[in-house]
Amino acid sequence: MAYSQQTIKIGTLSAATDLSNKQYHFVKLSSATEVDAISASTDKPIGILLNNPGAGKAAEVALFGIVKVKAHGSLSVGDVIGTTSAGKAEGGIGATQFVCGQAIETSAANDIVTMFLNVTNCLNT
Repeated sequence: MAYSQQTIKIGTLSAATDLSNKQYHFVKLSSATEVDAISASTDKPIGILLNNPGAGKAAEVALFGIVKVKAHGSLSVGDVIGTTSAGKAEGGIGATQFVCGQAIETSAANDIVTMFLNVTNCLNT
């Protein structure tokens, strides 16, 4: 069962577009004050969207900690996680994807799963 604990969050961002269906997905910066949905697996994620804001509304983004994330496919405990073009967590990431943390639970596709979020914006090399 997915869970979260206290995290480090950015408190002053808003949604650049409607993100109401992107809760627990990775997001990226679109400006100094806005986040938007990930649109490519090579995008640099800033964190995980914890709420579901409409365009222009406050976006609660976790930068670091134990968080819930939507899985793209199956994940195993300890898998290094990157993001898909849809902003979902993916294990077995390629060399052009950014390391975002590790899976703490196993999951199947589209499960909400627990991960240790530590977005380094370092390529998986």
